[in-house]
Amino acid sequence: MEQSNTSRRQFLKKTGAVSAGITILPGSVVSGLGHKAPSDKLNIAGIGIGGKGHINLRGMATENIVALCDVDWKYAAGCFESFPDAKRYWDYRKMFDEMGKSIDAVMIATADHTHAISAADAMELGMHVYCQKPLTHSVYESRLLTKLAEKHKVATQMGNQGNSGDGVRQLCEWLWNGEIGEITEVHAWTDRPIWPQGIERPEKVMQVPDTLNWDLFIGPAPMRPYHEIYTPWNWRGWWDFGTGAFGDMACHVLDPVYQSLKLGYPEKIRGSSTMINTESAPHAETVEFAFPMREKYKELELPPVKVHWYDGGLLPNHTGLLPQGEDLMSDGLGGCLFIGSKDTLMCDCGGYNPRLLSGRVPEVKPYLRRIPGGDVVYNDGPHEQDWIRACKESPENRVNPTSHFGFSGPFTEMVSLGVLAIRLQSLNKALDWDGENMRVTNIGENEELRVVEKDNFHVKDGHPTFERDYARFNAGEAARKYIEHTYREGWKLTDMPT
Repeated sequence: MEQSNTSRRQFLKKTGAVSAGITILPGSVVSGLGHKAPSDKLNIAGIGIGGKGHINLRGMATENIVALCDVDWKYAAGCFESFPDAKRYWDYRKMFDEMGKSIDAVMIATADHTHAISAADAMELGMHVYCQKPLTHSVYESRLLTKLAEKHKVATQMGNQGNSGDGVRQLCEWLWNGEIGEITEVHAWTDRPIWPQGIERPEKVMQVPDTLNWDLFIGPAPMRPYHEIYTPWNWRGWWDFGTGAFGDMACHVLDPVYQSLKLGYPEKIRGSSTMINTESAPHAETVEFAFPMREKYKELELPPVKVHWYDGGLLPNHTGLLPQGEDLMSDGLGGCLFIGSKDTLMCDCGGYNPRLLSGRVPEVKPYLRRIPGGDVVYNDGPHEQDWIRACKESPENRVNPTSHFGFSGPFTEMVSLGVLAIRLQSLNKALDWDGENMRVTNIGENEELRVVEKDNFHVKDGHPTFERDYARFNAGEAARKYIEHTYREGWKLTDMPT
């Protein structure tokens, strides 16, 4: 197995990072015009190509797929076969080192914990970035990618494909026209997780397969012994690598909520869940966000609003509001309920199929930009192609995709705060959030966070025995660690632009 010790500093130095505001352009760019002709093809590299990344690259197959990178070559085999002419890599840093100036754009679909570092390094090199949801693993990383995208003027897109659908646009047009009135309460839900969560670290140590580079999979996270339960795919449920059901699905389900209600930073967040431990996200959880009043948008007043989240099979209880027999999981993904002063709107995941519970169909003329192919429910391809279009436009004249990092970065901060509230729930309080400074303001200097480390519950002779082991942390230090990760030696995130 090829190993790479290429450091971020080495490949940035070798490739020659561009200065702020200048995008690296290949020789095929029309000279002097600052944009790429629509008929010309981008050179795209893929990082994390075994699962969703393969699907994303198929949606980008109109372009030149020139390089493929994955830490698991068995899982990536299908994608290698789909693009046989692309150069193959284990380590994205070596790929950037060798091919940096010939790569126009990069698609990232790795585990959550390596999104930010690879996306940041790509933008520092002037590459356009398509990154899967959740955009990052922490609040700080989301803020960083937002600022880097603005600094380097590259085209960006988060991989929540429902954002390019017609449904969310129709929903926004209805709400902004005042069709359901002022909204002070929203409920959103999903049935995820459908992967293991609420479990402790396995004690058995397994031999790493020859087709997997375990050190590169761990990346910036703390090293741990290999076990097959972590990857592929199941990494979503482990705190070191993923963000659980909330992080995975909220970027789909809450997109129309964040977008239509112009939410910004919440003032308070509170989480509750089934038993939580130090290693993995819980089986089921609820989160409540409290947002302050926002400035009126079009015809819609934006008073203070509470947004309630449910996952793991938990659903909102509105017996006097919801139609009898209503299946809240009819699309298999989730949905939202907007409770307004005039009416109530329900939609499926990502804003699809918006409808008023009164049965009335609003007569609002469509005016938001529609994405070609966006009328197909959760279709891959339109979302990727809208990003490709933006990559070929000059920064001065670019029409950004709607899930560009200027939108999806702050949105992912909200999602990361939901994860934070779950991890800090043993404090038994709503967290007061200072969004500008990215900090919780109501944690005392000596407050303690207590989290289950090992659940030793057992029954002997018909008698239950509770002997849980708890890990204890300084709550303020733990909160800061969750907001801004400490990276493993050898992995460094670029500095926040001023």
